[in-house]
Amino acid sequence: MNGMRKLIVTENITVDGVIDAAEGWFGLAGAEGVDQSDQIEVLNAQMKAADTFLCGRVTFEQMRSFWPHQTDDETGVSDYLNRVAKFVVSSTLTDPDWENSTVLRGPVLEQVQALKDQPGGDIVVTGSIQLAQTLVRADLVDEYRLFVYPVVLGRGARLFESATDVPGLTLVAAQPFRSGVVLLTYATS
Repeated sequence: MNGMRKLIVTENITVDGVIDAAEGWFGLAGAEGVDQSDQIEVLNAQMKAADTFLCGRVTFEQMRSFWPHQTDDETGVSDYLNRVAKFVVSSTLTDPDWENSTVLRGPVLEQVQALKDQPGGDIVVTGSIQLAQTLVRADLVDEYRLFVYPVVLGRGARLFESATDVPGLTLVAAQPFRSGVVLLTYATS
């Protein structure tokens, strides 16, 4: 990992390691009346440090159908995603149809390494289960930011598919939020 920039995998994750959000479990912490101001403050600091967003096609299409259309987003996520350089890994997407977006057709690992070798801020991957797992196996991830939600599902896709996928991790920070979510930040070694 000789790149100039950090590749950071940021995931919402359950206590039992599930990152597949199909069941909407991560919305629990954002329920009405739950104070998320401390978590939003941390997200805004992370967004300021990252000038590149990398994701897979499914995550990209989900975000593209939602975030550009938000007019009352007080979190800053909509503004960030509309202006940041976005790279979507896809063999089928032809027109990303979202400003500042580029389609990466492969070879993915070489293209991601080339992004890391360019000067700039952090590169963040979120969601994008297959892409994240590919980057984990290729040892391209420099840091993991896991927003652990107080939920146990017992099923669903996990970030680390097997024990052999787990890199050497060093805990950098553990930060609890008022919502019950805990951010665990790990550097790879």
